[in-house]
Amino acid sequence: MDCLYIIIPAYNEESNIKKVIEDWYPIIQKRSEDSRLVIIDDGSRDHTYDILCREALSRPKLTVLTKPNGGHGAAVLYGYHYAIHHNADYIFQTDSDRQTLPSEFGAFWKRRKRFAMVIGKRMHRQDGISRKLVTQVLKLTCLCCFHVVCADPNTPYRLMKADVLKRYIRLIPKDYNLSNVMISVIYAKKKLPVRYLPITFRARQGGVNSVNLKKISGIGIRAFRDFIRLNAYIS
Repeated sequence: MDCLYIIIPAYNEESNIKKVIEDWYPIIQKRSEDSRLVIIDDGSRDHTYDILCREALSRPKLTVLTKPNGGHGAAVLYGYHYAIHHNADYIFQTDSDRQTLPSEFGAFWKRRKRFAMVIGKRMHRQDGISRKLVTQVLKLTCLCCFHVVCADPNTPYRLMKADVLKRYIRLIPKDYNLSNVMISVIYAKKKLPVRYLPITFRARQGGVNSVNLKKISGIGIRAFRDFIRLNAYIS
């Protein structure tokens, strides 16, 4: 059977993290013996890591990692490298705010062999105008800087062939904060087979949304500068 690693970054998610495990652990139980649910605590200041460690005691396929806080993109990259190092065949990434649904994973898994990446396109989004604006800013930046169209470049619901990701992950700087966006861009630039599937995207199910207008402006400015710098490198 194919080895699947599910990668989930978590920061200050003590109100969500137990339910996240309950949501996604059954998916991993159906896969090969060496498949794992990997949750990366990104230097949380609450009890997220303690809860994770406690839950892992009764779940042998749950791997808990922790690292100093470096942001979402850095935590995702950390998880990707871990999965590749441990010989995953497929890597799936989602987030710990419970906005995505495990019930929609099956459609992605069925298409895993035909595409380098199967990625969600968020439909009827319930996560607020600020998050939608982030996506629009990133789509426009991808088009202006890289001349590629990415339907939803930063979607936290993506299934990737690990051997393909291993070839291209070196193009992403260590601890880069928009790593998933860069993966979407790289796959588009390299004309790799990618399939977008519609997914449900709920409102955050607990905790606090940290994105505001000031942060959106900062994301756009940093993304534009970084993308200009990286464009020649990944071409």
